[in-house]
Amino acid sequence: MRATRDISGRDDLDVVLLRFYRAAFADPLIGPFFTEVAGTDLETHLPRITDFWERALFRTAGYGRDAFAPHAALHSARPLTAAHFGRWVQLWHATVDGLHTGPLAERAKAQGERIALAMLRRLAGPAAGTEGTGSGFVPLAALALRSAA
Repeated sequence: MRATRDISGRDDLDVVLLRFYRAAFADPLIGPFFTEVAGTDLETHLPRITDFWERALFRTAGYGRDAFAPHAALHSARPLTAAHFGRWVQLWHATVDGLHTGPLAERAKAQGERIALAMLRRLAGPAAGTEGTGSGFVPLAALALRSAA
């Protein structure tokens, strides 16, 4: 079944984020960051991250946390690389594309790409390798080129 409508509000974000995080937790590359390193409780995490995305997409003021701090703590415990962020972007795109189509869905994917690049550069420095390796990896450098076009 192909997605036929755009993201329209928090209820849609709840579905997108639940599906995304279930996939991310199960992913062999990035799942351990959620399950082993951070010990993320999905039930606690989802309302917070939904607040974040609601603010990012709908410009609401519901999110007032520092989104970078938890990622910096993860990076200190186990370095996050371009491959990790690239896999996050792949899963994010697949999840959004599987559920929605339209301007806000495209905005969600573009915002995810920008966040991934910004996080990687803040954690590993501006010269962080964004080429990645491995089968099916979406190089973050390609995302940077696409966003510059």
